[in-house]
Amino acid sequence: MAKIRIFVAGHNGMVGSALVRQLSQDLNNHIITVDRNELDLTNQQAVQNFFAEQSIDQVYLAAAKVGGIHANNTYPAEFIYQNLMIEANIIHAAHLNNVQKLLFLGSSCIYPKLAEQPMREDALLTATLEPTNEPYAIAKIAGIKLCESYNRQYGRDYRSVMPTNLYGPGDNFHPENSHVIPALIRRFHEAKESNAPVVNAWGTGTPMREFLYVDDMAAASIFVMNLDDETYQKETQPMLSHINVGSGTDCTIKNLTETVAKVVGYKGSIEWDTTKPDGAPRKLMNVKRLERLGWKAQVDLEKGLALSYEWYMKNIHHARFVS
Repeated sequence: MAKIRIFVAGHNGMVGSALVRQLSQDLNNHIITVDRNELDLTNQQAVQNFFAEQSIDQVYLAAAKVGGIHANNTYPAEFIYQNLMIEANIIHAAHLNNVQKLLFLGSSCIYPKLAEQPMREDALLTATLEPTNEPYAIAKIAGIKLCESYNRQYGRDYRSVMPTNLYGPGDNFHPENSHVIPALIRRFHEAKESNAPVVNAWGTGTPMREFLYVDDMAAASIFVMNLDDETYQKETQPMLSHINVGSGTDCTIKNLTETVAKVVGYKGSIEWDTTKPDGAPRKLMNVKRLERLGWKAQVDLEKGLALSYEWYMKNIHHARFVS
């Protein structure tokens, strides 16, 4: 029996590497990866040539330019351009080379800034986006619409999953451009090492956020990719559109911060800088669609944070500090 040839785009990233770890466990899979210095995913002709050479059966599109609030706000042109080019090139090349199955990984920021909580899939395009990451969000919305359009016009089976805030092994620990969990892990670890009596945290600590361990995200992605057509189409009609992926539970930033401090073993105090912005009061995904299909997250927050810190400690000298 021939192996399934699966291209994981973005295999060095946090989500891509989790996908490779899990897909590699199935001996029927042949995983195809390519490094950034060998293939520029923003180069249309290079991507076309790669697909023509590889005889690919499935694509997991996890490649993206990602970052936190600071990065999104500082580099909006890079965020919209690179993400649009990557997804357009890969999805179109997949179609031209008769790849029938593709999974696009998006982001919870596709939803309006003031979307009703928990955020349902049908909230998409109903109101204004959060201004700080609007360019990134628009690129991700375009990815969903690319998949929908190739499905509608050409009968492709291109699916989309929208994860909540992800964290775990392979995260970016840059002091300014990382997301909240890796930033807190690094900050508390360094404070513990230097015996700092106080760690400053941004805002009031009252906003609610949802987090999902990256290996859960990989498992959900593979689950959605492998759903039979009838089951998937029944749940995602009328547009064969996207599915939210999350834990279904959230916590305050204050609770998250205190839990990270506990996991890291920091014994000092935490002071809140209320002059800093809080962001949206709550961001929680409605995951009922995914639960109806038969999947639920397995790793709770404290366990996931402990696993993340363990990975950080083992990889501290070559962890990603991407600017």
